Amino acid sequence: MTKQYDYDVLYLGSGHGTFDGAIPLAQSGVKVGIIEADMIGGTCPNYGCNAKITLDAPVTLTRAAERLSGIVQGNLTIDWTQNEAHKEAVINELPDMIGGLLDQSGIDVIHGRGVFEDNHTIIVDGKAVTADKIVISTGLRPHRLDIPGTELAHDSRDFMALKTLPQKIAIIGSGYISMEFATIANAAGAEITVLMHGDRALRQFHAPYVDKVVTDLEQRNVTFVPNADVTAFEKHGDQTQVTYSDGQSLLVDWVLDASGRIPNVENIGLETIGVTYNQSGIPVNDYLQTNVDNIYASGDVLDKTQPKLTPTAIFESTYLFKQFSGQTKSPIQYPVVPSVVFTSPRIAQAGVLVADAEQGDYEVQQTDLTKDWYRQVDNETIADNTLIFDKQHHLIGVTEVSEQAENVVNTLLPAIEFKFGPDEIGRLIHLFPSISMATWGQL
Repeated sequence: MTKQYDYDVLYLGSGHGTFDGAIPLAQSGVKVGIIEADMIGGTCPNYGCNAKITLDAPVTLTRAAERLSGIVQGNLTIDWTQNEAHKEAVINELPDMIGGLLDQSGIDVIHGRGVFEDNHTIIVDGKAVTADKIVISTGLRPHRLDIPGTELAHDSRDFMALKTLPQKIAIIGSGYISMEFATIANAAGAEITVLMHGDRALRQFHAPYVDKVVTDLEQRNVTFVPNADVTAFEKHGDQTQVTYSDGQSLLVDWVLDASGRIPNVENIGLETIGVTYNQSGIPVNDYLQTNVDNIYASGDVLDKTQPKLTPTAIFESTYLFKQFSGQTKSPIQYPVVPSVVFTSPRIAQAGVLVADAEQGDYEVQQTDLTKDWYRQVDNETIADNTLIFDKQHHLIGVTEVSEQAENVVNTLLPAIEFKFGPDEIGRLIHLFPSISMATWGQL
């Protein structure tokens, strides 16, 4: 470690954009520090992905029982209070577990809010902490509507901490968080109204597949209001009135503002040190370096074209570990990054998207998977995918809507990333019967 600074590398934020790379970096002999104002591990382990998928597990179970009704006897219902308690039991140990790994690796965790004083110094609760290199990994936070009564609405973190489920819920927005939480809350018995910004939900995904998910939720009594310009929230006794679209109103027990997520770039001193940022985050070069030479950024706070997802942040954090430890001098080369929305059924995709393929010179193969014997095992009624091939019949894209969409896309990632041809595909012997065998049989 250079005697000039407290640390060789100092991270601002402790999420996946930090700890996945910081741990091996410290183990390689680099002096590492982490500044964290909230929970160790950031959003994903504490009030994001891990919590969400735990709350969703009973939904997938009830959906399976529903599809096998008559074979499986009894009407399953979700006890929300027990579901939330189970979620807490699953995730409560994660901050201590991650913190333990940091401690074992010799990383100092500095608790408090950090603000840049100069490009080598961050002030935490009045104390200066210095480093040769600093990585900004402050992530995203929920966007809040700037309208009268906005303080009456809640965010995704609030939703996942509900001890009892409100009966009538309004959800503002129709992106990932809105659609996933509408699915979960509806399955647990709540009356859900989704107030959409535009006329389409999940605009990042293939529209016909999104329509299947929306139609299914509508049949389960979820109400979708397109082009709902929400203008105000107002307290009415124990309820909240949501005003939208030319004075229309809705009275509900609880409001979830799922209008998006925005980067944590304000009030951390970026202006002081001259780091460029915008409403999408912090731009970086191919080495994850900001416009200030010794300041880097990783994770969801980046302004990037790649999906802002946990696996992307892990990849970036690991890349910085290799760069800072001298294992690479090459620019970052992103692999194929898949994405999924955990509705029921799920929609997942990777590689070339259907909309782009339809405008290019590609082979597009669309399949109704409900006719496949393996999908009939548990009576899947919504199951379709689109495979996209180049002229050499290498798989370059996949999009699927089904109960197993995420597993299908994960299964096919090697074929897309490494451009497997017939010889490589022919060398793969899969367990049978399995979703992997059924999926690779399409190639």
